[in-house]
Amino acid sequence: LGERELQSLIGPGAGRHLYALAHNQDLRRVEVGRRRHSMGAQHALGRGPHSPTDLDIVLLTLVDRVTRRMRGADRTGNTVTIRLRFDDFTRSTSSHTLPQPTAHTSTVLGVARVLLLSRSAEIAARGITLLGVAVNGLDDNPTQLPLPLDVALPDFRAGVELDDAIDAVRGKFGSSSLRRAVQVGRDERPEMPVPPDSG
Repeated sequence: LGERELQSLIGPGAGRHLYALAHNQDLRRVEVGRRRHSMGAQHALGRGPHSPTDLDIVLLTLVDRVTRRMRGADRTGNTVTIRLRFDDFTRSTSSHTLPQPTAHTSTVLGVARVLLLSRSAEIAARGITLLGVAVNGLDDNPTQLPLPLDVALPDFRAGVELDDAIDAVRGKFGSSSLRRAVQVGRDERPEMPVPPDSG
């Protein structure tokens, strides 16, 4: 559409602005050096029934993708969020904040599974067309981890060596070179390109 047509549809200011953006003209300042405060991924499921097993495999793949990106950027986060879109296109989120920031796949996956399970009745009643996972609370300031003096605290460093080994294999041979058993034989959508986490 031309600029005048856009202005007649959405107003003079918005029409002018949208027309300029469509022609690669943006006078807003570019802010550099700011790091993102969350990292996430989502998967469109399409309409139809989705078993809890299918949803768990999608969740596992998303968490794996997100935590790998976090470790690649040397970031940790403390809030795990799942995003749902139902058959009627309404959206909903659930989140849980951990006592310590982490980028550990098993820890994030465990929390995401509990959040998804808490919504299972609603998913069964309303259907689901999209599942997303995000880790929020990414901070530029390193966090002092507590000494393991309290046995009640979960060990947020347990399994880090496994995550590092998996990341190294995938970094060398590609993201599809190493998969979990439940993912074998299933098509995995390629990852969307993500801009680097500037620092």
